[in-house]
Amino acid sequence: MGGGTLDYWRAGLDSVPDEVWRHPALEVLLLADNRLARLPDRVGTLTRMHTLDLGHNRLTAVPSSLGDLTGLTRFLYLHDNLLTELPDTVGALGRLAYLNIGENRLTSLPPTLGSMTGLVELRAQHNRLTALPDTVGALGSLRELWLRGNRLTALPDSVRELRELRELELRENALDAVPEPLRGLPLLRRLDLRGNRVRELPAWVAELPALEKLDLRWNDVRVAPGLLTELTGRGCVVLR
Repeated sequence: MGGGTLDYWRAGLDSVPDEVWRHPALEVLLLADNRLARLPDRVGTLTRMHTLDLGHNRLTAVPSSLGDLTGLTRFLYLHDNLLTELPDTVGALGRLAYLNIGENRLTSLPPTLGSMTGLVELRAQHNRLTALPDTVGALGSLRELWLRGNRLTALPDSVRELRELRELELRENALDAVPEPLRGLPLLRRLDLRGNRVRELPAWVAELPALEKLDLRWNDVRVAPGLLTELTGRGCVVLR
């Protein structure tokens, strides 16, 4: 059968319909906003699929066969489920551009994340992450990283290798300082640090050449007057 889209959005499903397996050349599968608690291993046979939406379900795990979906180049939505971990095999999705794993119960991300070098945007907000894997620095195409509402106390040194990063949301974590690995990132435009424990703004922040917006609200942070003048004088919006 040919490719195309199967759309089961808000269809009241408890399981993946048998019809799906009759479309081996399927390109888009939308299963969002249902009651799915399980994703069959068989999903790995849909190797021509470039978009898979499983957001807003009740998944507690996804099968390792997810890594067989090497045709996933556009979007993988796994947000708003009950996931506690991701299989190591996700690293095989090296051409995927957008991954949303927000609103789950993840305490860590697999080191194989670093093999997902096609990622342009990664959303992992509202989980239980205490750290990122060191391999995150291998995501050389990453432009946006969304980490709001986790338990991060620092970022790995490898973050300094994210030379394409434009947007970084670290709101509502447990950071007591602006992460030093951000120093020198050439394209970082927006840095959101709201609701952390940051006490002082380091002088090197003014050296971020592309910074346009720095949000420090809900931190008990001290900003040296000269540093604030330097940032605002060049057009950077500083909120505190």
